[in-house]
Amino acid sequence: MKNFFKNLKNNKYLFIITLVYFILGFVNIHFALLGLICMLLPFVLLIKTKKKTYCQGYCPRSNLYTKAGKITLKNSRKTPMFFIKGKMKWIMLSYFGINLFFIVMSTIRVASDFMVPLEQLRFLVVFKIPFSMVQLIEFNNVLPWITHLSYRFYSMMLTTTTIGLILALIYKPRTWCTICPISTISEVYLNSTKNTKVVN
Repeated sequence: MKNFFKNLKNNKYLFIITLVYFILGFVNIHFALLGLICMLLPFVLLIKTKKKTYCQGYCPRSNLYTKAGKITLKNSRKTPMFFIKGKMKWIMLSYFGINLFFIVMSTIRVASDFMVPLEQLRFLVVFKIPFSMVQLIEFNNVLPWITHLSYRFYSMMLTTTTIGLILALIYKPRTWCTICPISTISEVYLNSTKNTKVVN
């Protein structure tokens, strides 16, 4: 297992994982829940190594942004300082938190039969994407709330990945990484552990 992670780190083909994730959504939307791994694994590695291990070597999306950014690298602008040291990372963290709140609450409502599942993609939570996803394989007897959660999670991943790609094409390739909610939470955690050591 250690050799697997060692070989995976900084692999130049990590971006394929991101592409496969979005393709699997068209095979069956319930594969979108695999995105939970990308949310939980960074924190598992963070707590274990006390470093931003996932961000620095294992993140498939940062690898995708690096690849995409190479297209316009010579003409790219510097990452704005309000991304690096300003409020933008806190704005994105707030968006992420609000998004998760709506996902959880709406999923609970669907599970409680207070609302029908929303089987449609949305951009930035509120904007409906005007097409239905082709489903190559149908899973029978899946609970409606699981389907709802899958669409909502896929929508969130699609939104953040699209924003990251746009930033990679306009600014430096990994500009998204400066405002990524996972990275921001990791920084807060690492700073809190440093402060705890100083106090002790």
